[in-house]
Amino acid sequence: MRGRVIFPLFWRIFLSIWLAMAVTVVASNLATRMLLDQERQAIERQAGLRGLAEQAIAIREAGDRGEAWRFLKAEGERLELHLVLIDQDEHDGKLPSFIRDRMESGWYPQKPAVLEVGQGYRLVAWPRVQGPGWLNPRFFRAIEFGLAFVMISLACWWIARMVSRPLRHMETTARAIARGDNKLRVSEDIARRRDEVGQLAAAFNAMTEQLCSLLERQKHLLRDISHDLRTPLARQRVAIELASDSGPDEELLASILRQNERLETMTGQILTLYRVTEAGGDIERQPLRPVQVVNQVLRDAADYAEQQGVDCQLVVSPESSGTSVLGDEGLLRRAIDNILQNALDHTPPGKVVHLDVSVADGWLALAFDDEGPGVPRELLGHLFEPFYRADKSRGGKGWGLGLAIARDIVSAHDGQIEAEAGQWGGLRVTLRLPVFFAGG
Repeated sequence: MRGRVIFPLFWRIFLSIWLAMAVTVVASNLATRMLLDQERQAIERQAGLRGLAEQAIAIREAGDRGEAWRFLKAEGERLELHLVLIDQDEHDGKLPSFIRDRMESGWYPQKPAVLEVGQGYRLVAWPRVQGPGWLNPRFFRAIEFGLAFVMISLACWWIARMVSRPLRHMETTARAIARGDNKLRVSEDIARRRDEVGQLAAAFNAMTEQLCSLLERQKHLLRDISHDLRTPLARQRVAIELASDSGPDEELLASILRQNERLETMTGQILTLYRVTEAGGDIERQPLRPVQVVNQVLRDAADYAEQQGVDCQLVVSPESSGTSVLGDEGLLRRAIDNILQNALDHTPPGKVVHLDVSVADGWLALAFDDEGPGVPRELLGHLFEPFYRADKSRGGKGWGLGLAIARDIVSAHDGQIEAEAGQWGGLRVTLRLPVFFAGG
């Protein structure tokens, strides 16, 4: 959804109803004006009006204005029209005010018909109330109400369809996934919608993808744990059986001890991973200097590095030597040790593991660069998953828990960790922690 313009559902509904009302008003007004124009044109085309106008003009020119008025009134009653003869000279070519007011009045302006009859006169005619040519205002109200009902019903139907169809589709998809069909997702047509429904569908798909990934990882986790526990247990059982048959033997007892240590180490890592995951950010924190922790880890790993034939080179920038962070020293030592052990395990004899400590923009960065074979770019994102091994080999060292534990410990300290290709051809793992105190 990033980078796409969102058109909120609120505005879709609001504009739909508003447009329906606007169309109703415009359409009813056009229909009203069309009917009124037809009424006016029918009056203008009515036969005999010009003859009546000429007779009224003759009576008026004879000097009897009252008789002309009565003549038109009587003829109007017969024709069920209001008839008014207008002298253009008396009104400067304009219609009288009471006629103009009627033409410009109200919701239903039944405009009168105006006939030019010559000699400077006009005959104005409009239908009487309840006459055959009169259009009842209730008729126009019925038109407005009918159009409003149709347009608003269509708008409500469209809104209900726009909202309910994708929700029903998501409900059906959710029920199918709950029944075990984990491959189903909400349709892309719905997920691409530029409103809250589209965002909900995209979030639903992302959530489902994440949950299915977690379920799949859980299956692999149980499989890998059972595999890694079965191997030392089987070896221990064989060693115990041999010791029972032939009596105590130093080599057998040493083998049993090694398998016990292997099980103890694995169990300890699993418990550490569980403890850090459960604690999240709720850990005990105190100021500590990461450079001192790194030096302690290097001293503890010196014998193992010598046994591996690998040299460790530490470079500390001047500004980072006195820098402090807030955290749990034991957990941070475990995280750094796990990353270092991973680098040592994958660095061939005679090569170097490079450690670099620096400070920039309020973050202390600790980078581990090995000179091993490296990891393909497409697999870098999986290195911090529990029990994940880039080579998929079960015979390698460790159980794929070290980097996962380091990731959770760093996350609990509000830090960041990432893996990328190193400058010496191997893997670079960079750990970043927020600075508490920057010293010189």
